[in-house]
Amino acid sequence: MKSEGHPDYHFITVQMTDGTTYKTRSTYGKEGVTLALDIDPKSHPAWTGDSKVNMDRGGRVAKFNDKFGGFTRKK
Repeated sequence: MKSEGHPDYHFITVQMTDGTTYKTRSTYGKEGVTLALDIDPKSHPAWTGDSKVNMDRGGRVAKFNDKFGGFTRKK
């Protein structure tokens, strides 16, 4: 294999939203860099089951009708 065609695969530190860290191999950044996550399985509603954080307040059609319901169609 050609060495110039492949990215550098090295160890980085991943920091979760609660401050815990772990080491993994990645092509992100340089060797030893820390990747701080904004969203992870410990805080995202999709994994925590906290539905009130990301609750939809009406469907797309309802939002459209609320925004454009006052307009009338010209014939």
